[in-house]
Amino acid sequence: MINVKSLKFDADEKLLDFIDKKVGKVEKFFDNLSDIDVTLSLLPDAQNKNVKLQTHIPGEDLIVERQARSFEEAVTDAADALKERIVRAKEKKFAK
Repeated sequence: MINVKSLKFDADEKLLDFIDKKVGKVEKFFDNLSDIDVTLSLLPDAQNKNVKLQTHIPGEDLIVERQARSFEEAVTDAADALKERIVRAKEKKFAK
């Protein structure tokens, strides 16, 4: 399940759908993935947006944070990075 929290602003439906679509793909890479928490925030310079993804796999907490000019770009970058970390953690687990 994906939990989205936007700090100091309200995320519109279009952005929430985009997040569900992008971050939802990450859930397919690991069976025992706990909820994915998505935190959206505006940076003080007002130019950049910050996205933080947090989840837990057995034995490890995974946190990825990305900044970009748009939330969509930051979500895409963060989801890709989280997917890579999950794949690496999975390979490490099964290499034992």
